[in-house]
Parts: sequence; C-alpha cells; structure tokens
Amino acid sequence: MKKKYYSWQDVERAADSIVAQMCKDQWCPEYIVGINRGGLPLAMLLSHKLDTKMYTVDIQLRDGEENDCESNLWLAEWAFGYVDQEDRDTYKSRWDCNKRKKILVVDDINDSGATFNWLINDWQSSCLPNENSAWDAVWDSSTRFAVMTENLSSDFEQVRYSWDEVNKAEDNTWLVWPWETDRKKGKE
Repeated sequence: MKKKYYSWQDVERAADSIVAQMCKDQWCPEYIVGINRGGLPLAMLLSHKLDTKMYTVDIQLRDGEENDCESNLWLAEWAFGYVDQEDRDTYKSRWDCNKRKKILVVDDINDSGATFNWLINDWQSSCLPNENSAWDAVWDSSTRFAVMTENLSSDFEQVRYSWDEVNKAEDNTWLVWPWETDRKKGKE
C-alpha cells in the first residue's frame, strides 16, 4: 500500500492555511473543538494562532464501531443559542440567534465522514429534534469544520477549511501523521 507522510512542518502549514481561509471568509471562531486524538495537534495550533479557547471531544469510530464516544452537549447548546427553561418566557423561544457561539470543529482528516456525522447527530439530539430546520442555520454559520486532509470521497460534505486533499476511492493511500509511532525513516 502506498503511504503519504506528513511532517510537523506540514501541520504548521495546514494551520496557517486554515487561518488564512477563515480570514478570507471574515469568520473567526470563539471556541475550537479538537477531535481526540488526531485532531488535537492541529486544533491546538489553531487555538494558539487565534488566541482562542480550545476544548476536546472524544469520538472514536474505528472500523464502523462506536467506542466510548463522548457527548459534549453544552457545546451544542452554545452553537445553537439554546435558551434555558427559566428564560423562555422572556425569549419566547428555545433558542436565540444572538446567543450562538462560533465554533470550529477540527480533526486530522475527514475520512469517511462518520466522526463529523456522529457529532452532528449528537448535538442535534440535545437541543431540538434532528429534523428541526433551525439547525440548518447552525451548520456552516456558527459551527464550521476544518481538517488537515479532506478525503474527496467522504460522505460528509460540510468541511469548510482544509489544507490537503486525497481521494481514497481512486487512490487508496495510507496517511502517516507525524505523531504516529509507526513511522519509518524516510518516505517510501
């Protein structure tokens, strides 16, 4: 199998590129959410470059199985602009668009789309039913997705910011990240 090796310099370049893309969009997150484990190095760099708070969420989907995924529903409430029960008489609604926080969700790769889709389904189930059209305003407006590498054959098409692209349907390349311990010296 063909392998593609990334260096720490590539991760730095990816962070710089994503910051530049956000500046071009005139969009800056108030919070960064790094997906454990692969998304944390890039999320941490973005957090430092943007001087923005960072949180982590543990979503582990391997080989189609869900392993101890961590629900961070309070982040969903921030993204959605959720209004607490005691304030609903004042707001006359379960959400307030002015309370929405801008959140950037970061992972190393959008491989199959399963991780981001899990997060979307988890967040949507916390505030309102999944079918509610109010969530349409959240995705890509107050909450955006960034990855170092975008798999063009992924089922998830909402990644807004990326640095590199692959198409695993056409070229089954194994990506090797600089934080992995199973790295060979030199490139094959």
